[in-house]
Amino acid sequence: MSLILSIETSSQLRSVALHDQGRLIGASQSEEEGAHAKQLTLLIEDAIKKAGTKLSALVGIAISIGPGSYTGLRIGLATAKGLCFGLDQPLIALSTLKILAARYVDSKEHQILIPVMDARRMEVYTAVYTQDLQELEPANALILDDFSFAAYQEKNAVIFGHGAQKCKESLPSSSFTFDLENSYPEAIHMGKLAYEAYLIKKFENIVTIEPDYLKEYMGQKSQKKYI
Repeated sequence: MSLILSIETSSQLRSVALHDQGRLIGASQSEEEGAHAKQLTLLIEDAIKKAGTKLSALVGIAISIGPGSYTGLRIGLATAKGLCFGLDQPLIALSTLKILAARYVDSKEHQILIPVMDARRMEVYTAVYTQDLQELEPANALILDDFSFAAYQEKNAVIFGHGAQKCKESLPSSSFTFDLENSYPEAIHMGKLAYEAYLIKKFENIVTIEPDYLKEYMGQKSQKKYI
């Protein structure tokens, strides 16, 4: 057995999944607001219970490294690091955009996969992949305009993710297919990617790794007035 626990916390949908050699055997998720760290621990316990195994049986932990929610990514990575330290197992980091695209791997309907995540205003986080997840364009922060993704207009491309609606409104006359459902990345789609990384020992330094925000975090100023 090669049990890998996957953790995805880049959006409002927090999810965890357990895979054995890439095959899903247990999962749990939540969109409930509030104590993220506490909820994540409960989700992990639930997924492990559903799979009928124990944390001590894991051979690795996979984490969605970003882009995405600043707070969500920090909590997810901190939890994964803690598990790796405690269990003495390796950490595997996966691009959130690639995880989002992985749901289309078994579909032959589209040649080009364009995951997009809302990044406020007219900006999205995006990358471009072939149907078998070969990277054509790396993850980047893109300000949408009339020419966005122009190189893929006639290549049977699908645009999806929680930034897809924004893209559809910005590219009304395009020939793209827009999938506006199932818009959040999920841990259940991390299994094969995590196992492939495990086989080639593509592990991360637990001490130095940081979330991949793609751009600097911009906090909001407090609206409170002080005397």
